[in-house]
Amino acid sequence: MKTILNVIWLVLSGFWLFLAYLAAGVLLCITIIGIPFGIASFRIGAYALWPFGRTTVERRDAGAPSCIGNVLWLVLAGWWLALAHVVTGVLLCVTIIGIPFGIANFKLIPVSLLPLGREIVPTDQPFSSRW
Repeated sequence: MKTILNVIWLVLSGFWLFLAYLAAGVLLCITIIGIPFGIASFRIGAYALWPFGRTTVERRDAGAPSCIGNVLWLVLAGWWLALAHVVTGVLLCVTIIGIPFGIANFKLIPVSLLPLGREIVPTDQPFSSRW
């Protein structure tokens, strides 16, 4: 079932969201300071490309640098990507078939706003993150 949902997601919005995360990652990787943010963008882009069957959990070892990084991310790229999720989610919720995918888009908004200090894990192992 996850595969069917992921394929439909890929066709409806996943590919376009992946391209948005890819563009943000490339723009952020232009400078040396932005490379960690670009890597986070690529990681979340892969998650946005194939989200069903995976979830995000908080990393216990993330500290103050990830908090400061999240503030910078929010200003530089986070709100643009969150806006893309809102627009895509609303457009998907217009149709009855698209409602689950719109809800999935809304669930990606917190990750797109504050990605640092989070880890993407399989849904059946949500507590398997590093301690």
